[in-house]
Order: sequence, then structure tokens, then C-alpha cells
Amino acid sequence: MIMDLMDKLIHLFGQGLSNSFYPVPQQAIGVGTAFEGGSSCAQDVVYRMLVPLRPPPGHAFHLELDTAEMLQRKFCVRVELLCTCARERLGKDMLCFLHHPEEELKMKQDPSLLHTLCTGSYLDVEKTVHWFYRFMRIAWMLLPQSCQWRLTLQPCSRSCKFHLSKEKESFMVEVIFGVQQGDSDIFVGSQTAEVGVPSTTWLETYAVAEEKFFRHISRQALQLALQVPAAPQQHPEGTPLKTVVMYLLNTVPLTRRRRRDFRQRLMDILKYLRCSLDIKQLNHFIVCNKRLPEEISLPSDFRVAQPPNFFQHLASNPDAHTKAVQE
Repeated sequence: MIMDLMDKLIHLFGQGLSNSFYPVPQQAIGVGTAFEGGSSCAQDVVYRMLVPLRPPPGHAFHLELDTAEMLQRKFCVRVELLCTCARERLGKDMLCFLHHPEEELKMKQDPSLLHTLCTGSYLDVEKTVHWFYRFMRIAWMLLPQSCQWRLTLQPCSRSCKFHLSKEKESFMVEVIFGVQQGDSDIFVGSQTAEVGVPSTTWLETYAVAEEKFFRHISRQALQLALQVPAAPQQHPEGTPLKTVVMYLLNTVPLTRRRRRDFRQRLMDILKYLRCSLDIKQLNHFIVCNKRLPEEISLPSDFRVAQPPNFFQHLASNPDAHTKAVQE
């Protein structure tokens, strides 16, 4: 039902914004716990949807690395105007932003993306989220779901959260926006960041690659014996426990993933986690993992990059490591 709602919503965006120069939302991708088969309680689950954004006509997106932190790189999305004179000569109803006088552009054409959702030359996360909220308030009344469901928007600066309720049913949905890195399954996203991160900063996210990995695993068995631990909100890219589960799912033979083996698999998780803790090293699952399924597309630099170590802080802080071992 959530996927159908998002499909209809994105379709309305395409119709309503066809003559404007806002980002072009693509088909939403379900990511996170609810779509990886690890939801333990349907009432508490948040259905997270990643909506890829493509540049409008006459614009291009360029990803610029801002900071290369240990576990999550940060990027800025620079917006560049492109020459569309050739498009204009072909009879397309669009003036070139680069080669037409500003006054003529103001009279005959909607403003460029640089003048709506950007701060300087960079796509602004908060402006993008507020734009989506404004349009959704209008689009909701045109959706068939509005006749039966009540929509409650929950404003957030870096994602679009809304609550759907009907009688005793209710769903929480969070929409994050992403810009694709080339043609890979790695995006830079608008997900929650630590306090003080500028609104022009987009965080690298591996959520789509992880979702494809779990889909690959689930095709090998009709029902997995292991459920994936939910990642806390402040760490959208996963937890050490989730990372361990992914490593084991990628190495444990299918014949040892049956329900009767559930207890042993839990022991495997604890042993792997304890071993990683002892050596103070637990590498990120996606980055530089040569055993990933071929269907997961990664940027070229991911194949040779140094994988981030989830336990790097323990390697550099003996007291923290001692406390972690005790716990």
C-alpha cells in the first residue's frame, strides 16, 4: 500500500511540475528494516522510502566530496546550468538560461533550480524537503487514498515524515531524497545528520545497496531464519550488529540458514561480534567487499577503497575498549 501511494504521488509530481525546473523525482525505493525483512513489530516500524532526484532540463548535478569521515562521507550537490540552445532550435518550449537575457527569462519561463532550491550553487536539503511538503499537501487531496486515510504531516528539516491512519490501522512513512552516484547503487541522501551539519550537505548512503543484498539473499530461501536488527535513527547506515549479520548471511551456506538452526546462527553472530571486538576491527560491509553479489553496482573507487572500521574508536581508546569488552 505504501509503494502504491508513493508511485501515485511521484506520478502527480511529474504531471504538476512538468513545465517547471524543480528536481525530477524518480520511482521511490523502499529501504531499511521494513523492506529487509527485519521488522519485529508492525506497529513500530517506519517505512523509509528513498526518492532519487534527477536534474531538470537545462541543469546538471555534480557531486563534490566535502568530508571523508571514517564511516560516512559527506557531499555537496553542485547545480550547473547547461546550454539548451540546440533544444530551443528543435522547437522545444524552453529558453536557454545561459544565453537569454534575464528579463526575458523572467517573463516567459519559470526560474531555474539555482533560484528556487539552492543555496549559492548547491542543492539545499532543507529547501528541497519544504518544497516536497508544500506539494504533498496539495497532491494528497488528489489521491484516492485521501478518501479513506487521514494524513498527518510531521515536519522535519532533512526528510519528509507523515503518518497515515484509518480506524485501527496506522503507518509511519519517512521519505528521504537522494542523488545517485553515477549509475551505481550508492547515493548521497538527505537523511538525518548530526547537529550543525549545513543544509547543503548530503550524506553518503548505502541503503539501496543493502536492500538489494537482502533481496538477493531472500531469493535463495523463501524465508530467512535471521531477522535484521533495526538501525538506530542517529546511525542510518547500520550498526555493528547489522554488519555482522550481513557478513554471516554472505558466508553461511543456505543449508545452514534453516529455522531449526536459528539458535546456532545467533551464537555465530555473538562469536563474530566478540572476535571483532577483541581485534578492534569490524569493516564496513559494502565498501571494498569483493564478495558482494554482482547485481549490486558500486562506484569504481569503492572496489579499491579502504573499508571503514566500525571499531576504530576502540582501537584508539583503550578505556573505551575495556568498557566495551566488559559490556
